[in-house]
Amino acid sequence: MYIPTPIDTSDVKLPPELQPLVEQIARNVHEVWAENRLSQGWTLGPERSDTLKTHPCLVPYDELTEVEKDYDRDTALGTLRLVMKLGFTIKKRD
Repeated sequence: MYIPTPIDTSDVKLPPELQPLVEQIARNVHEVWAENRLSQGWTLGPERSDTLKTHPCLVPYDELTEVEKDYDRDTALGTLRLVMKLGFTIKKRD
């Protein structure tokens, strides 16, 4: 049986200056996901159907519910925390 073992990043606090990056990454995560789905023949539909290849989230990021946006934000935040946990720094170029 598979037991996930993600690296614990609960002790990593994201600096305030990186907070806007969370939303930008979340938006891009959605765009990449949607682009991949559309290229695989998926279309917008009222509910997810693997058989019909329909999904209700094949809309622009701004049209997603906050629950759906939070899923992408959690992915972005988890990625940024992992980068920092592994000893990397994130710095905006001037």
